[in-house]
Amino acid sequence: METLPDYLQPGLDIVLVGLNPSIPSAQTGHYFANPRNRFWPAFNGAEMTPEPLTAETDYRVLEFGIGMTDIVKRPTPGVADLKTADFRGGALDLQERLTTATPRIVCFHGIMAATHYAKIANGDRSKVALGPQLWSIGTSKVFVVPNPSPANASFSLNDIIDWYLKLKEFRDDIKSA
Repeated sequence: METLPDYLQPGLDIVLVGLNPSIPSAQTGHYFANPRNRFWPAFNGAEMTPEPLTAETDYRVLEFGIGMTDIVKRPTPGVADLKTADFRGGALDLQERLTTATPRIVCFHGIMAATHYAKIANGDRSKVALGPQLWSIGTSKVFVVPNPSPANASFSLNDIIDWYLKLKEFRDDIKSA
């Protein structure tokens, strides 16, 4: 099965990083294509871009200084289908892609994604929490928002919107510094 393209280029403000593509996303070729996923409603609710975007227009994030990628590029029905080897290879590959692109901020979707990355790429076993992290990826600051997956029922859509608003404020503070 095909995977999703990376939306990466030098000079981005934020790169959003998920665990891996879902089957619906891989089948359509677009990020967060599962209609039950709350990413696009949260992203648009926080007005991360001047106009609303959808899975079908995901490639346009680059126009607004935002990129998208995943730790593991292999699509699966769920996180339980990923193996340690997937994370190991994916995290090291992601580290290379991110240090080449050098965004201002790397934003992980979910504590699990950030934790897997930090353990493998940085050897960091400290606790990851939502919000800004104490560690970086090259020169990029790291931020964590809740995973918008429908499987993550711990957070409401309003909670996730609030975290994207915090990410937006974090971005704006960094840009104005």
